[in-house]
Amino acid sequence: MRIGIVGCGKIVGQYLESFRRLEDVRLVAVADLDMERARAVASEWNDGGAGQAAADDGASVRALSVEELLAADDVDLVLNLTIPAAHAEVALAAIAAGKAVYGEKPLAATTAEARRVLDAAREAGVVVGCAPDTVLGTGIQTARKAIDDGLIGAPVAATATMVTPGHERWHPNPDFYYQPGGGPLLDMGPYYVSALVTLLGPVVSVVGAASHTRPERVIGSGPRAGESFPVAIDTHVTGVLVHESGALSTLVMSFDAVATHSSNIEVHGPQGTLAVPDPNHFDGETRLFRLGGTEWETLPVSAGYAGSGRGFGIADLASTPAGEEPRAGGALAFHVLDVMESLLDAAHSGKAVAVASRAERPSAVPLTGHEG
Repeated sequence: MRIGIVGCGKIVGQYLESFRRLEDVRLVAVADLDMERARAVASEWNDGGAGQAAADDGASVRALSVEELLAADDVDLVLNLTIPAAHAEVALAAIAAGKAVYGEKPLAATTAEARRVLDAAREAGVVVGCAPDTVLGTGIQTARKAIDDGLIGAPVAATATMVTPGHERWHPNPDFYYQPGGGPLLDMGPYYVSALVTLLGPVVSVVGAASHTRPERVIGSGPRAGESFPVAIDTHVTGVLVHESGALSTLVMSFDAVATHSSNIEVHGPQGTLAVPDPNHFDGETRLFRLGGTEWETLPVSAGYAGSGRGFGIADLASTPAGEEPRAGGALAFHVLDVMESLLDAAHSGKAVAVASRAERPSAVPLTGHEG
């Protein structure tokens, strides 16, 4: 599958690292509104080694305008790495050009925009994928296998906790994190909600509460350090997700707290508790405390793409049989966005909100690429 990237910001480097290792995808072009950034990424790739697939035919990555990339005959899939507010616009343009699309999370800024993307893709007969693909790594997949193997019994509850003082402390241009489409829930929530759906299945309803603690934030690094910018979203969100299975997940997402001792995710059942690794990473230890046990035990890696990174979801998509939904597909991304949007609605209304969408629990990933 030949890839064209739109958006050459901070995250692109992680995709480039993966593309150099993946045989089923080949990067052919990059584009950005800032042509200098596109040229810099193309130069970095071409000077640093383009991976075996590209090296075999002497191909190099081209820096193009967005319009040129969308029109390119040798681009099969557009990797959309733009800011959340532009996700739907770029995805729709790519679909209109007959390209498959894989986007950074969230799928779009709103479910209304996301629905337009999925409807357009269905009409055009192209596939849509979306991050996070971290859930395909050995961390979440090993935890999932432990659940599927019955090590904790039927899951009854889970907790998911992400707290940080805010991305403005390290990001040189953090404004978009604090505008619609951003915030702790829409920025970091996709990792946690995608993991919870992978582990426990789809969500049917939510209740929640949220707070907006400061009208402004101050940039802590880079050329704009010391500059203030406005905050237009809730910066602390908490809620309970009711899964179709009956399990209840308690979610805490915050840009207002400093630290926590809590596990990123814990899943509880009558026979034990699982401590699940950080869903923002592809690996990590899954630990189990059994009923009647005396200590935590670390489970051996037993499932998932070993040694994976951002972009493995695209390789998984490329190997998905025609007509089947990719594991990191648009249906799951839409459901995750719907859950988060419903949670914000519940927080603002003070009432339980039904989640209208459904997504099948993605199929498990067998242990792949494991060494030793």
